[in-house]
Amino acid sequence: MADEVDVSEIVTIFICCTSRSRRQLDVDGVKAAVLCAMVAADRPPSDVDEAHIFIPLTTGSVGEFYIETMLSHFGDIDVMFHYSNELAIPRGHPPPTQLPAEFSTRVKVCEIVEDNHFPGYVYLESRYLLTESTDDDKYNYFETEHGLYLGFTDNTIYHGPALRSAVGLPIDLVPCIRCLSWPLQASDWPTRHRNYDWPDSATVDRVVSNGCDVVHVAHRQCRQDEWKSKTQWRLSFSRAEVVLLNSWTPVQQIVYHMLRVFVKTERLTDNEVLSNYNIKTLMLWDCELKSSRFLTDDVNLISICMELLHALSVSLADAQCPHYFISNCNLIENPLGKEMIISQLRSSINEAWLSWWFVKNYIQKCCTLCPQNVSSMFSDVSTNRKLLKVVSAAIEWRSDTALLDLWTDIEIAKFYIDFDACLYTSPLGFQSLILWLRKLSETNIPFHLYFTAVTFLHVAYQISSSGFTNELLDILAIIEGQFISTRHHTSQCSSELLLSKATKLMKVVVNSSHSTMQWIQIESSKAYLHRALRCKDSDSDSIYCLANVYLAVLYYTTGQYQTAIDHCTLVMRSQDHSQCSSRVVQGELLPKIDDYIDAVLGLAVLYQYIRTAALNQRLTQYVSVFTTELFAHYLNI
Repeated sequence: MADEVDVSEIVTIFICCTSRSRRQLDVDGVKAAVLCAMVAADRPPSDVDEAHIFIPLTTGSVGEFYIETMLSHFGDIDVMFHYSNELAIPRGHPPPTQLPAEFSTRVKVCEIVEDNHFPGYVYLESRYLLTESTDDDKYNYFETEHGLYLGFTDNTIYHGPALRSAVGLPIDLVPCIRCLSWPLQASDWPTRHRNYDWPDSATVDRVVSNGCDVVHVAHRQCRQDEWKSKTQWRLSFSRAEVVLLNSWTPVQQIVYHMLRVFVKTERLTDNEVLSNYNIKTLMLWDCELKSSRFLTDDVNLISICMELLHALSVSLADAQCPHYFISNCNLIENPLGKEMIISQLRSSINEAWLSWWFVKNYIQKCCTLCPQNVSSMFSDVSTNRKLLKVVSAAIEWRSDTALLDLWTDIEIAKFYIDFDACLYTSPLGFQSLILWLRKLSETNIPFHLYFTAVTFLHVAYQISSSGFTNELLDILAIIEGQFISTRHHTSQCSSELLLSKATKLMKVVVNSSHSTMQWIQIESSKAYLHRALRCKDSDSDSIYCLANVYLAVLYYTTGQYQTAIDHCTLVMRSQDHSQCSSRVVQGELLPKIDDYIDAVLGLAVLYQYIRTAALNQRLTQYVSVFTTELFAHYLNI
């Protein structure tokens, strides 16, 4: 009988049945992608060495939750960002020789100095300057003046124009400094004993490999200190939390959602005693120590919430809330005002009271989202039977609108793609473009195809109005399938760098079928090569010959035979072929044309191999007859 169903069971049925897996790119995910793209596209003020860029990361609720509840758990979209030319390393660690591609060619490195009085808080001491070698993409380091502590200056504050016109999207933007290593203060976290194998070893490894970040937040007791308020930083584990929360079961995510709704509605986080981070920490500890309770078939959400709220009241009473990652860090900083919160929590540790609290403050709010014929039913829930009838109707409506919600998300996604690609950035930034493509490629809806089409239209418009710039050429190369390293993206490109971009695109052409995209890739390759020849440093025969030989083959491919011959003639007229004969052409970089041309390319590769072998035997005089000039003659024929 319906009256025999307990209210706590009805609440559990409602929240579980109306919670569904978030689509890989829902409305909130699209908004987060837009904001991250805006941050990435913005240009901070240039410093003396080079213009750095912003590297964004979605954290907070949008990054942590993979469930979509009927009552939204999303507020502001949390975006952290770090600078591409700054890096933090634990004290005593050697400076890195290799960095991810997102970092600049010059990176300022600071050491993390622990504050022994305040666990979790640190100082940053300037220590090294990394400069990338163009030969092997590794970094060399130079020591800088010691004793200089990185403080909170105007340059640290994000002050670019991008978010000023963010069409009303709410955002909580946090600047940080990236640390690629797991912090020393949390060194015991990866290896501590876990009874229920959560998190498992693979998740632990992933968390540790992501490192951490350092954000400028001074400890509450240090905010009045003139020096510490400017130089004290806090370790941030936001990256780790995103990974860990996404490894939870759906029930664990639902319980976390319910606790957040409760403390927010009851205004328990309005002072400095309690925060959402305390709730997250409570859940992390509970999942590690008691994860088996979430795996039962007859789970009761109200019962679990009661236990956790009781544990929270005990934690507040004892003024002890241990940090999940840093063992000797206590998150309860301010004992004042805790008695009132403890009293509110203890009044909720009653199954009947808490069950009806969720009926009135959760289910009723959800019903207001339903049509009138469903929401009006909530006017009379005097019996469990009537309450169950309302809940069943709301669950059915929620299920019936799934397809409509998907259509709505698709339309909103299209709007924001149009907005970001065509209306907002002019031209679309290469960094934001890469971010968009990576985000859209993760979805099961081919948004990346729509984004590609819109971007092509945007590039075409920009070319017609302002000409074919280097940045537009890089955007085309990215869309065509060849990511251009953000590290090497500068306004002044060398001929060698442009030649490298051309060859990377030509590799894509080799593996492409004859299509419109292949022709665009070929024309982009030509554009890079022509720009390489216009550079000031292109007068070296190695660049000059190689670029012209590549152009000859590309023009042959597109049927422009006279132009191909003209480029061959330029090679033959160059003054000194000996400087480029060893760099003739790697055969795999050139598109397949026909058997005759392939034979020539094969001969060039064979020559390269023989000449290398001969050099090792100091017999160069026997193989110096095959030069780029002769190769050009073969192409000419």
